Amino acid sequence: MESLVTLNSICTVSEDVVAREIEGEMIIIPIVSGIGDMDDELYTLNETGHAIWHKLDGKRTLRDVLVLLANEFEAPIAVLEKDVLGLVGELVSRRMLVILSAS
Repeated sequence: MESLVTLNSICTVSEDVVAREIEGEMIIIPIVSGIGDMDDELYTLNETGHAIWHKLDGKRTLRDVLVLLANEFEAPIAVLEKDVLGLVGELVSRRMLVILSAS
């Protein structure tokens, strides 16, 4: 059963991927077969995705991440919420992130 990603979810990077910052880009490399798309071997994140990724420490809720991003980018929370939930939901479905708690 797949967990639904909400602002109360606490997520962290899966042990099945390796992530590295190379020349300012975040590169995600699956190290276990069956992660992501079969045709893709590397994933890159844009600036917002990169900022989200770095804040997913397994301790903060997505709501906490959202507040940090709103301050960092001086953007309204309502605008960022869709991006955060969308990216995290996609990465959870691809098994690149795991949900530790969804209270």
